[in-house]
Amino acid sequence: MIVGAAVVEVFIHGSHSLKGKRGVIRSITQRVRNRFNLSVAEVGGQDTWQRAVLGLSAAGYDTVAVRRVLERAVDFIEELHLAEVRNADIEVLDLPHREGLWDPEPGWHEDDRADAEED
Repeated sequence: MIVGAAVVEVFIHGSHSLKGKRGVIRSITQRVRNRFNLSVAEVGGQDTWQRAVLGLSAAGYDTVAVRRVLERAVDFIEELHLAEVRNADIEVLDLPHREGLWDPEPGWHEDDRADAEED
């Protein structure tokens, strides 16, 4: 399983209050979620009026595809022109996963499945 994460630091020039900043961040996060189906959260700068740090995450089976979707999401945030992207870092991890090693229901076996289908 491939897991990717991006940290995006943004600066909101026209914000003069936390309420104004929250509106911009809410707009950015919703648009990114809707367009790219990523998890997005504000992970830093919550107490400042103009600075925010967004965390984005994606999971998949292909390293190139996961990295590409995160890069496209960062580019999309820049193209929105709601905030200036000051910094962006992307990391992609390959977590080990082998089929058949995890039993989703302890105590459930193939023999039980056949018995359940007969009922």
